[in-house]
Amino acid sequence: MSVEDLNTEAWTVYGRRQLDRGYVPPVPERLEWTPWEGIGPGAEVLGDVTGTRVLDIGSGAGHHAVHLARVHGARVTAIELSPTQHRRATGTHAGTPGVRFVHGDVVDHLRTAEPFDAAYAIGSLAFTDPYRVLPALRDGLRPGAPLVLSLLHTDLHGRGPSTAVAPREQTIRLRDDPPLPTRMWVLTPQLWEDLLSEHGFRIEAVDLLRPRDESNPVVQQLIRARRLPDRPARVSSRPRITRPPAPHAAIGVGAVVLGDRGVLLGRHRHGTLELPGGTVEAGESLEATVVRELAEETGLIARPDDVTLLGTLVDHVGDVVRVTVGALVGAWQGRPATRPDESVGDWAWYPLDRLPDGLFVCSAQILTAWRPDLPVDHPPAHFTPYAHRTARGATGAVAAPEEAPA
Repeated sequence: MSVEDLNTEAWTVYGRRQLDRGYVPPVPERLEWTPWEGIGPGAEVLGDVTGTRVLDIGSGAGHHAVHLARVHGARVTAIELSPTQHRRATGTHAGTPGVRFVHGDVVDHLRTAEPFDAAYAIGSLAFTDPYRVLPALRDGLRPGAPLVLSLLHTDLHGRGPSTAVAPREQTIRLRDDPPLPTRMWVLTPQLWEDLLSEHGFRIEAVDLLRPRDESNPVVQQLIRARRLPDRPARVSSRPRITRPPAPHAAIGVGAVVLGDRGVLLGRHRHGTLELPGGTVEAGESLEATVVRELAEETGLIARPDDVTLLGTLVDHVGDVVRVTVGALVGAWQGRPATRPDESVGDWAWYPLDRLPDGLFVCSAQILTAWRPDLPVDHPPAHFTPYAHRTARGATGAVAAPEEAPA
């Protein structure tokens, strides 16, 4: 038997027993969120419900719905899955102005109903899979609508809430009758908050409510949430102008490749010594630029996952802002060699304590950003380090209101 069928059967038997006894709970003077009178807040947590459409989830004998309609002027839809509980409600309160009693499943009902202005559940929502009912409530409530839930926290045996989103065995007790087995989602307040947040609600308050009798270990949690406003599936953007902007900046990368014999440098045809690197191409990630330039200039093969971005260096040449991103390559394959048609070649390894003169400015800036202790002079640049992971192999890197479930 499924969890839902088990719980429906338990509440059907419960309702039948109450019908056989002829017991009808009185309409309360205030909305009670627990089995104990006068504990916790009342209907004010729903806000002003006068003239609004309110959903009572798992309405049982209907006395709470009748209270909201009579005292607060709400228009209440009281939905109940158990046929005997529904019969209890309609047998006593049918025709009550402002209350519509519905026998059915709340998820099915919300698929076709107009969105409600507020919803609440007193001891009932924990009998339904939250992953099934919360999406339906999100879609069935207007943006900004309150959702107030009274849920079991600690049972009659002193067993507190579960830390996993899964149903557990509980029982419904009614006087001396045999207990009715159920399965309930008895969850910590944090789990309920996570679930509600995941499904489009904002938590406003969580209260733990206890009876006045200190020997009674039962605790109810009262959760006040609000349905968040709808958001568009995608947010659009547009350019300020339709023509390409005039070139005013240059962006490139420089890669620190550190081997057993030192750092890899090549000689440019203009005579400077520099790190592998080059200009970022359109549509290319910075890591991909490092991998491509390394292969084109040196023949070394690396993967984007082998690249750790160190940070951004900003300086300028004349009126052009120059942005250089330093990177550390933690693993590669192959041996460096001069490549045809490249402006940098004669690759060699240089120990960090014997770096040569004549370093290209951008390479010098990257090396000192990576290792500030290196004795390298260069024009200043503004360096912004990135928060990052270390590259592989890198050697340096900058309950029911009438009875409580047992």
